[in-house]
Amino acid sequence: MPGTFDALSPTPRLRGFRPEDVPTISAIVAEALHEHYDPSLYASLGADWPEGFLVAATEHERPVGFLLGVNQVPGESRVLMFAVERAARGSGVGHRLMDTFLERSRRRGFRRATLEVRVSNVGAIRFYTRYRYSVIDLLRNYYSDGENGYHMARELEAAAP
Repeated sequence: MPGTFDALSPTPRLRGFRPEDVPTISAIVAEALHEHYDPSLYASLGADWPEGFLVAATEHERPVGFLLGVNQVPGESRVLMFAVERAARGSGVGHRLMDTFLERSRRRGFRRATLEVRVSNVGAIRFYTRYRYSVIDLLRNYYSDGENGYHMARELEAAAP
């Protein structure tokens, strides 16, 4: 379950999503994003672009973070969900997930990446700003609890040949 990450363990490796990840990812989403989704949502959203659904897993294959990226607009990747369990924050897991996602987006030929974030999530906004995401719109009552969100975007350079 979330919260059992050991900072002394080997660095979590990145891999693709597996159906057995759903219970742990759901718990991470509830704790980090304050949202609850139908368990079938994860597999269905990840089906169109499996390489965009990244999971950071311990040596025992337990997820400690994930990034679910989708392609819903031509030429654009979107971070639909991104969370790292509390105990693993600050360990570099989030950076590895974002770096890999942006590289895969470039390789796929996407020219732009977007995401949404709660206006109250100052730490996440700071993280995204370091990745050159900028606020492009305010999304009123965007989240299920009525909180506003920011729509953020960044341009992507072409992938190296």
